[in-house]
Amino acid sequence: MFKPKVPTMPQPTGRITPPAFVEPTAVVQHHSPSPEALAAPTAAARPTVQLTPGAVIALAGGGTAVVLVVGAVLVSMLLAVAITGASVAICALVIRSLMASDNRHH
Repeated sequence: MFKPKVPTMPQPTGRITPPAFVEPTAVVQHHSPSPEALAAPTAAARPTVQLTPGAVIALAGGGTAVVLVVGAVLVSMLLAVAITGASVAICALVIRSLMASDNRHH
């Protein structure tokens, strides 16, 4: 009863796939790099971002809109919490008043 029983592993019943064998490959370098290849590469042509006055105004307007929307959401959540807290406090006062008046009548 107090001796643990070690479970025995039954023989597998499904299809058994042999482990995949990967052949090692060697890395062989056939030639040495030429001095031209060792020279510093030229800077790749990257597209430059040019901010026009219209783009700056659009970015400022978009940022302002995001700030206003996030602010309105946060203020409304704070207002909801405040209203909930006030209503719970009023309910607690009413219940306390009812219990106190019930004790006076008995």
